[in-house]
Amino acid sequence: MTNGGPWGSGGGQGGGNDNDRDPNRRPGRRPGEGSPIPEIEDIMKKGSEQLRVLMGGRGPGGRGPQGSRPQGPGFSKGPIGLAALALVAAWAWGSFYTVQQNERSIELMFGKYHKTGNPGLNFAPWPVVTAEVIPVTDERTTELGTGRGGDMDSGLMLTRDQNIVDIEYQVVWNISDPAKYLFNLADPEDTIRAVSESAMRDIIARSELAPILNRDRGAIASDLRQSVQATLDSYGVGINVVRVNFNRADPPREVIDSFRDVQAAQQERDRLEKEADAYANQATAGARGQAAQLSEQAEAYRAQVVNDAQGEAARFISVYEEYVKAPEVTKRRMFFETMGKTLSDLDKVMIQEGTGAVPYLPLDQLRRKGATTTTGGNN
Repeated sequence: MTNGGPWGSGGGQGGGNDNDRDPNRRPGRRPGEGSPIPEIEDIMKKGSEQLRVLMGGRGPGGRGPQGSRPQGPGFSKGPIGLAALALVAAWAWGSFYTVQQNERSIELMFGKYHKTGNPGLNFAPWPVVTAEVIPVTDERTTELGTGRGGDMDSGLMLTRDQNIVDIEYQVVWNISDPAKYLFNLADPEDTIRAVSESAMRDIIARSELAPILNRDRGAIASDLRQSVQATLDSYGVGINVVRVNFNRADPPREVIDSFRDVQAAQQERDRLEKEADAYANQATAGARGQAAQLSEQAEAYRAQVVNDAQGEAARFISVYEEYVKAPEVTKRRMFFETMGKTLSDLDKVMIQEGTGAVPYLPLDQLRRKGATTTTGGNN
């Protein structure tokens, strides 16, 4: 019988060749060498045999642990340990969980709120504590006025000036408080849809059609976001409205052609009004300039008349003063000046009697000829 060592290698005693008895065993050591190095296959085989013994199987020779044979159909310690280990692993698997950066977890103890878990590895001892992971920073979009909510007329709203406008917009939101969001809100989409539609109808009812279609979309979107956020905060639902996208504002499809004709007519009216205003401004400016010119001319004429009157008055006063000093001389001088002005255009020649002038001398013709000569010389 072979005397096997712990690794299955026998000594060098006994008859026959050891290599013939165990072809997988390494040759014996040579004189002067250390202990033989076991083969890897032997090590693996030995380890598997020991593991099978620990798990309750039979060892070499059909024996169980410590060389005893199993008796009866009872359970060994190996399967029980594995079952306990599996239960512990399953419990750890259900108790440890990971929360991403864009998420938060809500831990419930016996169905009631316990705490909020932060990003990273969290521990909730199952089944006493359960956890629900909720993405909080992801933006979610609720569309209104597109007919996706089942109501095709949800975008039709009445303005202050009794017009109907078809509006399409989006409410973009995320979760600010996961605990309130989970416990205080049954249907987020329907809640946000109802609150947003109510707030939009209130804003449109206080606005006129033309600003809604043209320039007030940004202001309406800002007012809607504030109104929806205030309403949701009053409900305590833990929702944050990020922004409102005002996509479209048009008249109803049934009257859009007529509305475009009205818009074109209004634009033509505005153009004609601007042209009329420009002409009115030009005419008004011209009239004001002409009025200023006439006013200045009248002022100049007034100043001239006043100055002439003042000059005449001054001349009359000076003549009067001279008249007071020498009345006869002044009378004669004034008489001659007046007669000279009066008879200057007549063809008659007045000769004082007794001057000795020849009666037949053609003085009138000579005077007329002299006047003609003077006129020709001046030209």
